[in-house]
Amino acid sequence: MPAFTPLTPEILTASVADRAEALTGSVCIAVSAPDAADPVEFAQRVATELRTRGRAADVVDLHDFVRPASLRLEHGRTDPYSYRHDWFGYAAVDREVLRAVHEHRRWLPRLWDERTDRSARERPRRAAEDQILVVAGPMLLGRGLDFDVTVVLTMSRGALERRTRPEDHWTIDAVLEHDAVLEHAGADADVLVRYDHPTRPAVRTRSD
Repeated sequence: MPAFTPLTPEILTASVADRAEALTGSVCIAVSAPDAADPVEFAQRVATELRTRGRAADVVDLHDFVRPASLRLEHGRTDPYSYRHDWFGYAAVDREVLRAVHEHRRWLPRLWDERTDRSARERPRRAAEDQILVVAGPMLLGRGLDFDVTVVLTMSRGALERRTRPEDHWTIDAVLEHDAVLEHAGADADVLVRYDHPTRPAVRTRSD
């Protein structure tokens, strides 16, 4: 069993920023976590820390890359399989964010407005020479996305049930199934965090 070391949220944020800052050129970080963990808030803290160090850093919210309702709701509004496989436009994130920033030095901040179910009508932004993008949202790993640093905030079923809005409890099984498939496949994150209590995170300690 891997060992986990408790950290303060500030030290965790700084350690992720350290990993990104050590890389040159455009850098893409994944913060993969269920909505209950508020991955966007964590990503914003990392981006703020990087900006204080002089790096250009921005956050991309996976919920701004959802697929149209006609696709994600094809099998109903509370279908766990659809949430896991059809809800988010991972291919669009790859095309408009990851490959765009590395190959064309530009990136799209938002693609789709989840509330209105319409195009966000955003224009691509020019990337800085040392641009860092922090992509935050559920189930980012195991999608063939080429991130430079991967952070996974994990939660137990109990924590998910406590922190997920009642109307979104149907997503919990999808998140846990995705985590189980990744674990079985041996998929590994650069930074794996137990995040049942966000004010008291614990990070996996490697023996190598």
